[in-house]
Amino acid sequence: MVDQTSAIDLLLKRNSMKLVQAPGPSDEELAQILRAAMTAPDHGALRPWRFKVIRGQEAIQTFADLSYKYRQASDMPFTEEKLAASKAWLADVPLVIAVAAQINHEVIEKIDEVEQLLATGAAMTQILNACHFLGYGAFWSTGIATYIEDFQAAIGFDPLDYRFMGFIAIGTPKMAIPQKERPNYQDFTEEWNGSSL
Repeated sequence: MVDQTSAIDLLLKRNSMKLVQAPGPSDEELAQILRAAMTAPDHGALRPWRFKVIRGQEAIQTFADLSYKYRQASDMPFTEEKLAASKAWLADVPLVIAVAAQINHEVIEKIDEVEQLLATGAAMTQILNACHFLGYGAFWSTGIATYIEDFQAAIGFDPLDYRFMGFIAIGTPKMAIPQKERPNYQDFTEEWNGSSL
């Protein structure tokens, strides 16, 4: 069992890692990663997160080709250089988890859509943290066709009921994960004691 100090130290060293390769998580590790997502804070226990696991080069290539098709047909297509770089990146990724929030419209007056999106984002963060704790690199991407509704529908997330939030690419880091210099939390924090009332 990791002691508290070690767990916090490990968490403070988490960074996104885009450049990954096989091997990806085993079935048992993937189950741990997805169980970690279930621990996300979630008003009303709606569990709005929905995951599509995409594994293996053939499935990932199909997913990637579909996303490029819709991106290139949009009003913001990639340049040829950006398209080639994106294709080269995903060609090495062994595991993708596409994530959407399934919006519960019946409770929207009590639990706003933004809260359901926040819960899903928190679940994605837990996935990123679990990957890091297991020694994998992970990268949350929204940069291809995430906000194109036809693409969202094509992968099974009907835009009437779902908000697609991107995908997480997971695998073994191709290099040591670089450590970023983090900003001082104090620059973003102040105490409030009601004195301004």
